[in-house]
Amino acid sequence: MPYRWTIPEPDPGAPAAELHLWPHRSLPPVGFVWAISFMAVMLALPLVAVLGSAVLWGLLPFLLGAIAALWWALRRSTGDGALTEVLGLWPDRMRLVRSAPRKAEQTWEADPYWVEIRLHEEGGPVEGYLTLRGAGREVELGAFLSPEERRALRTDLQRRVAALSRRPDA
Repeated sequence: MPYRWTIPEPDPGAPAAELHLWPHRSLPPVGFVWAISFMAVMLALPLVAVLGSAVLWGLLPFLLGAIAALWWALRRSTGDGALTEVLGLWPDRMRLVRSAPRKAEQTWEADPYWVEIRLHEEGGPVEGYLTLRGAGREVELGAFLSPEERRALRTDLQRRVAALSRRPDA
């Protein structure tokens, strides 16, 4: 699953637990190299027939442009996948920080006692839409996850918030 719980070192200001979420990475760096190489080879094959003629120079800029466009699109997609969400849990507060490329960092904070963890099976922008409601706002969590992952995350998050409220130092 593209999320992981961490327990930071004991520190008075550190959260009791942190949830890190990120989108799926469908194309690893090796796949990027293979995709560009495959396209370059497949576009170069028809050029063999026109080697030594003026037609080669007429086709070459368009073929190089196609490879450059694929390169740019794949790099842009990789950059857009750099979205992260970090949910910190303290006995007295929850803090969600969303970092997205080319956007300002977004932050939400509320008391976990009053936070409602909601899973909207219908009516949300995606199936199994997971939200946190508290402090007068409702924020989405893990919208890039699959519906099954959001359902599992909801169960896991509810369990951790309940355990946090049972801590003796809370």
